[in-house]
Amino acid sequence: MLHDHTTFVDYELPRLTPLAPNLVGASFFLMKLLPARFMLDQAERSGKLKPGGRICETTSGTFGLALAMLSAVRGYHLTLVSDNALDSTLQYRLCDLGAHLEIVERPGATGGFQQARLDRVNDYLAQYPDAFCPRQYENPDNPRAYASVAELITERLGNIDTLIGTVGSGGSMSGLARMLRLSNPDLKVIGIDTPASVVFGQKDGPRALRGLGNSLMPKNVDHCQFDEVHWVTAAEAYQATRELHRTHALFQGGTSGAAFMVARWWAAHKPEQKSVVIFPDEGNRYTSTIYNDTYLQAMEGWSDRLLEAPLTVTDPSCHIYRWSRHNWNRRSLGGEPHV
Repeated sequence: MLHDHTTFVDYELPRLTPLAPNLVGASFFLMKLLPARFMLDQAERSGKLKPGGRICETTSGTFGLALAMLSAVRGYHLTLVSDNALDSTLQYRLCDLGAHLEIVERPGATGGFQQARLDRVNDYLAQYPDAFCPRQYENPDNPRAYASVAELITERLGNIDTLIGTVGSGGSMSGLARMLRLSNPDLKVIGIDTPASVVFGQKDGPRALRGLGNSLMPKNVDHCQFDEVHWVTAAEAYQATRELHRTHALFQGGTSGAAFMVARWWAAHKPEQKSVVIFPDEGNRYTSTIYNDTYLQAMEGWSDRLLEAPLTVTDPSCHIYRWSRHNWNRRSLGGEPHV
């Protein structure tokens, strides 16, 4: 099937929206379209992905949707492996786009559902040796894809002082930080995780907030890019998502709410710094959850009052039960300092 490599390019870059005199939101329609398209283009050029070929990947949401959209218009056969955390609305959409979707029912002995999903993907790859697996958590083309976003930010805003955003696969924040620091080595980078995610040293456990965090350590997370780390719970993120909608009319998902919560606090305490916060996807998937008052009021930890400031913790492995922050200081996960 012939296709134009520019398909969906107009949907890839974010809208830049002023949120405060010193804070700009970079709001994506679907941020994962950018790395998905970039990875598939690179795979085609190298011959790893043939026209009409097969793609296999594990997903918890938006990266799978991006692959499904691209596969539908480019004529690929797509197999996605996920778990029961994948909401039914997205499942229907993935299947309608032609993806074969498999839901893993049991977590792995280690690494939880993510390891179980990866094991099932490897089974498919053994069955289809010519299939291409993007492997978003470790593929270096994931962070490289964000060069165009860094260029947009610099062209429109000049050098910024702080970049704020959530961390899942590590691609967006690690890639943007590297690119933006080419022109401003003093850039501050604030990563946002959620409790019981291993990315910044927490012990793996159940997580209600999806779209950020991880049960396995993604190779694309460059810990030495981060100056500060925040952990935000699901209830806090959802409340902030609604606040973002009410105050700025930005209809985004829960990861955007987590980012907004931290960015608003940072901007208020650093009025001299120009900051950009990343909002990864729109809120269409969440009309029955985040945008449903009955659902929210039944949530564990729900409060009608949005926290004004985080707790400061000195040990990132400690038990975190509410919005908290830690001075990461551009070190590796093992503690080596930034050089």
